[in-house]
Amino acid sequence: MKNFVKIFFVFALVFLTTQSWAQDKDNPWQFSFGVSALNFNGTNYPSDKPNLDLGSDLFNEYFNVTDHWNVQSSLSTVTLTRYAENGYSFGLRASINKFSKLGDSPRITPKTMISADLMITKSLSGLTFCNIEPYLEVGAGQSFVGNNKDYHLNAGAGLSYSVSKKVHLKFNTIYRHNYKNNGFVSYAPNIIPHFQHNLSVAVNFGGKDTDRDGVYDRHDDCPSVAGLPEFNGCPDDDGDGIENSKDACPNAAGLLEFNGCPDSDGDGVADPNDACPDVAGLAKFKGCPDSDGDGIEDGKDACPNAAGPRKFNGCPDSDGDGIADPQDKCPNEAGPADNAGCPNPTAEAIEKLNELGAVVQFEFNKSDLRDDAVELLLSVYEIMSKYGNTNFSIEGHTDTSGPKAFNKKLSLERAEKVKSHLVSKGVDGDRLSTEGYGEENPKESNATRKGRIANRRVEFKVVE
Repeated sequence: MKNFVKIFFVFALVFLTTQSWAQDKDNPWQFSFGVSALNFNGTNYPSDKPNLDLGSDLFNEYFNVTDHWNVQSSLSTVTLTRYAENGYSFGLRASINKFSKLGDSPRITPKTMISADLMITKSLSGLTFCNIEPYLEVGAGQSFVGNNKDYHLNAGAGLSYSVSKKVHLKFNTIYRHNYKNNGFVSYAPNIIPHFQHNLSVAVNFGGKDTDRDGVYDRHDDCPSVAGLPEFNGCPDDDGDGIENSKDACPNAAGLLEFNGCPDSDGDGVADPNDACPDVAGLAKFKGCPDSDGDGIEDGKDACPNAAGPRKFNGCPDSDGDGIADPQDKCPNEAGPADNAGCPNPTAEAIEKLNELGAVVQFEFNKSDLRDDAVELLLSVYEIMSKYGNTNFSIEGHTDTSGPKAFNKKLSLERAEKVKSHLVSKGVDGDRLSTEGYGEENPKESNATRKGRIANRRVEFKVVE
């Protein structure tokens, strides 16, 4: 008894001072079932009993299974335990065993022992190796053999192999020391100290996982919504590696730098903050582009593809006349605003036109242009194109040859012929008007051949 008390207190000291955090409350209940064996040898029971040799030393021939273990091949032990805290569990074990081996004593008629144990276990998770976790056990119980019964104190140790989070294989040995120890004849009418070895399958249960995501509610920050273990059971709907609660765009995969929001156009501005999410732009314009680089975003730039100053809404002034190109009818020629940006014809230009018109020749008494006249009109076209916003009047004149009415009509036809030719070259027809004066405004005297030739002419005037 003294030896047992020493052993019991050594077990208890280790049991109560070892800290273990291997188990948790995920599945607080554990049910185990298996086979067991009774061993009466090496229990330090007095050997002065007649016909009874149990070995004088504790643990004597402990592993001599053949001679000393009363192995039960059928289901013989069941255990139910409840996890508490810090690796501690408490529970109840029930066993039923047959035995006929009492150490080195002669075999006896098989007897049946029924035992019930209350115990506390302590896992030693700090000593875990290869998924094998040791544990200790202390407790008390009562055993029955026939009409005999006795109370006992228990101490034991075991190993638990984790097959999965819920399933374990367990092997343990408990030493039961009863109180009476008051004798044994030749057929063990009473209960004596013994070892019980158990090999069991243990199943953990009782954990609550409301959303069935594999994360128990006690660890699940989102117990009602299926999620991922790495986010403590919370979901990541868009699969971008950022849980929904920390994802500013939980339904669109994005980047951590943008709090989970995408940057569809790759311009460094997250889509929710990007006023132009499908076109790469600049952060200072909320992600919108400035295609011409003039410092005005395209959406506010009247000329997004041509750089221009802000005073012209982003449009250029190519000729520098203070009129933006879209409003400048002569964007490449400087001109005043009252002429839509086009230059006004100079007196020299009008004089040149009229010099050309004076020598434009027609067939005699016809409005057909002669070949040399067509060449001359190219110079007229160039002058009119330079002053692209100026309207011109084309005036036809004749000499006094022929009737006045005929000459009046002929002069108009000649003016129209010149207009048609200039329009065909590219001059806007709306800029040209015609008038036929016949022989009314001679330039020289019709008395001479030279004068009559000079009077057969066209003149160009600026229409104000």
